[in-house]
Amino acid sequence: MFSALTSRRRFADLTEQEVLALAISSEEDDARIYRSYAQRLRAEYPATAALFDGMAAEEDSHRQALIAAHQARFGEVIPLIRREHVAGFYARRPVWLQHSLSLETIRAEAAAMEAQAERFYLKAAAASPDAATRKLLGDLAAAEGGHQRKAEGLETAHLTEEARGSEDQAERRQFILTWVQPGLAGLMDGSVSTLAPIFATAFATQDTWTTFLVGLAASVGAGISMGFTEAAHDDGVLSGRGSPWKRGLASGVMTMLGGLGHALPYLIPEFWTATSIAIAVVFVELWAIAWIQNRYMETPFLRAALQVVLGGALVFAAGALIGGG
Repeated sequence: MFSALTSRRRFADLTEQEVLALAISSEEDDARIYRSYAQRLRAEYPATAALFDGMAAEEDSHRQALIAAHQARFGEVIPLIRREHVAGFYARRPVWLQHSLSLETIRAEAAAMEAQAERFYLKAAAASPDAATRKLLGDLAAAEGGHQRKAEGLETAHLTEEARGSEDQAERRQFILTWVQPGLAGLMDGSVSTLAPIFATAFATQDTWTTFLVGLAASVGAGISMGFTEAAHDDGVLSGRGSPWKRGLASGVMTMLGGLGHALPYLIPEFWTATSIAIAVVFVELWAIAWIQNRYMETPFLRAALQVVLGGALVFAAGALIGGG
């Protein structure tokens, strides 16, 4: 019944030779994954790259041992069977998604890879009724456990506290340059620059729907403009600020949200209720900007608050005076 519904085999239906072949292909795949991690990280995180080089070499050595075992027991021809051919077998993240992973996520991913393989083999060994197959699966589980212990040793050798701290600091700096800095610039622009047109419209018309439409247009337009400007003016190659589309996305989205924050209250029909809520939202936005500056840009909180709140108050006053006049 199962075979009729899917082209994948159940693990329990694999022969001992197929299980061994599956282990060989899995070791080869994991070595490739570790080498791709090392290649990606080598320029910015050399200590972690060395760790993955060592783990790839370990996978190679286990693959060679498994091939030798297959040659001794089943001969030279190894069946073509991979993870995706077996139902329920643990999967690996596609290689093209690795570029979006953070440094700590990659480290955790590698640890999970080894633990996942060991756990699968242990469960499979416990469920196998055949003594020879049970022994084979148990040996594979022990090999995966050995990988984990070896990885811990490699981490001790290559990833000292000083190296880890340096790499973590570099990753934090890259996160700030790629996401926080353009996002903060967008939030400031969206929150402050839209104050004047929104509140000028509000006090001039006292029509909440018109005010909302003006705020929506100003917010979306500013978001698109800021996003394209951020992405176009720096490709990140020389500045090291990271992918232009990531920076453009961060800047554009935060610009739009900054403006929408005090435009959305004007969906409330009652003018003074909507305006009071909008003013409260502006207050929260400006203090949030000051907190982000202090948290990520290391700007003294009082100075950041003075700059942002004072600037926002002046723009709000300008809009209110123009609209009220």
